[in-house]
Amino acid sequence: MLTVSAKKPGIRDRTSSLSVIIPARDEQDYIGSTLDRVFTRPVHEVIVVDGHSSDQTVQIARSHGASVISAPPGRGGQQHAGASAATGDTLLFLHADTLLPKRYDRLLARVLAREGVVGGAFGLKIDEAGKSYRFIERAVDWRSHLWQMPYGDQGLFMTADAYHRAGGFPDSPVMEDYTLVRRLRRLGRVAISPAPVLTSARRWRHYGVWRMTLINQLTLAAFHLGASPARIQGWRNKLSSGRAPVSTL
Repeated sequence: MLTVSAKKPGIRDRTSSLSVIIPARDEQDYIGSTLDRVFTRPVHEVIVVDGHSSDQTVQIARSHGASVISAPPGRGGQQHAGASAATGDTLLFLHADTLLPKRYDRLLARVLAREGVVGGAFGLKIDEAGKSYRFIERAVDWRSHLWQMPYGDQGLFMTADAYHRAGGFPDSPVMEDYTLVRRLRRLGRVAISPAPVLTSARRWRHYGVWRMTLINQLTLAAFHLGASPARIQGWRNKLSSGRAPVSTL
C-alpha cells in the first residue's frame, strides 16, 4: 500500500500543473540538492517515491518540501506509482542524483508545445572532467536527436495523458525508460531540449566508463533478442564483477 506524507504548504496553490516524480532508494547524499533545484521553480507537486530506503532519504525529502510515497524497490514500478499518485497535467521523471537546468519548467513547456510532440527530455551533462565523459555526452546527444531515444537520466517529461495512453513505465528491473520512450514514439515525436541536466558520474566511476558502456550495450542487445528483464538483470550483476547492482538504463 502506498503511504503519502503531508505536502509543503502552498505547493498546490502554485500556478504550474507540473508534477515532478523522483524515484529514490538510499539517496541521502543527493536528494537534498536535487530537490533544492526542483523547488527553484513553481511546480504543482513534487513526489519522491521511496523504495524502502535504510538511510535518511525519506526524512531529507520531507524536510525539503517533497511529498513522499512508499513503493517496492525498482525504478519502473516506483515511477509508475508516482505517476499514479500525481495530479498535474504534465509529468517530469527525475533521477535522485540529477540536477535540472535553470527554468526547466519553461524549457519543457516549450518542447511540449511543438507540433506533434508528445514527450521529451533534456540534454545530458556529467559532473566529471575527462574525454571519456565528453564522449558519452556526445553519444547521448546523437542518440537522442537522431533516434528520439533519450534515457531516464535525462529527465523524461510528457503530458499525463500521453503517459497513460502509452501504458506508463513497466514494472521491470531494466529497460523501463527505453520501453516507455518506444511506446511514446508510437503516439508522436519525442523531442530534446538543448539545455542539459547535470547528472552524477558515480556509476561510471564505480564500474569504469568502458565497462559501464559495455554493460549497457549488452543489455540493449539482450533486450532486443527477447531475453527477459529478470534474466538481463542477472547478467548485469555478473558483469559488474560482484559489485553492487548497476543502475538500469
